Amino acid sequence: MIPLSPSTRIYLACGATDMRKGFNGLAVLAQQVLHKNPHSGALFAFRGKRGDLVKLL
Repeated sequence: MIPLSPSTRIYLACGATDMRKGFNGLAVLAQQVLHKNPHSGALFAFRGKRGDLVKLL
């Protein structure tokens, strides 16, 4: 389990994400689509098309 402080923001990306993207590609999605800074300390969750994969940034 990853300990998170109570002030940590968690963003869930709606819809399916291409899971072939690496963490750099997901960081670009966080910037362009979610309009958030991926280096802000927040947690970003992306799910695959089938719903069986999740990547956290």
